[in-house]
Amino acid sequence: MNSWKDNISFILVEPKEPGNIGAAARAMKNMGFSKLELVHPGYFFTSEAKQMACQGVTILDNATIHKSFREAIEDKRLVIGTTRRMGRRRGLIVPLKESVRRIITVSKKNKVAILFGRERIGLTNREIEECGLLITIPSDPAAPSLNLAQSVMLVAYELSQKTYKSELPALMKQKEVEPLYARIESTLKLLEFIPRGDADLEKKIMKNLKHLVGRAGLTDWELKMLQGLCTQVERKIKEK
Repeated sequence: MNSWKDNISFILVEPKEPGNIGAAARAMKNMGFSKLELVHPGYFFTSEAKQMACQGVTILDNATIHKSFREAIEDKRLVIGTTRRMGRRRGLIVPLKESVRRIITVSKKNKVAILFGRERIGLTNREIEECGLLITIPSDPAAPSLNLAQSVMLVAYELSQKTYKSELPALMKQKEVEPLYARIESTLKLLEFIPRGDADLEKKIMKNLKHLVGRAGLTDWELKMLQGLCTQVERKIKEK
């Protein structure tokens, strides 16, 4: 029987240091996780990486390689980003410990992606916008940046310490929800909810909407309901 841990993918975005990738694989192995995915990495299957991976070398060997960020998240139901940079523009950011229940209960029936950014600059703003939830690992302000493999270890450790009986229903994939955003944006324009020419407000509303939907997730019924709602609104406006 598959464990909920099998539904959680640790996704490293454009990692460059083979040693970091190997150490991340070891951290995952230590905590009972196995799904390592890499977005456009440099060559990583080196002797250093294998040495750092230790017992996790099988995880390293079986890592899924993606050509693009979009490809990596399209089949995931919940996308979680890790960040040390705070700010309202980044959306909802919660401490790691507070995110554990949400991650575990969703992962019992859904594929979950936990994203770790580049060693030097982390995740880009565009990548952050695709996340339904952002988590941060509290650290000393004098030295806030954690090593990539350290971040993987801390997240994996916190998740491995908890069990919950509750679970959430199956949710729709990211690629299945994406068309809904364009539909809602079109409907809001018909309602003149977004003032014409106010591109900044339009962008802000849609970004916050994506975070809201991405954080909560949508079942098949809920997605069809929202699509139907948009259809009904469009029909009524055209009748007038």
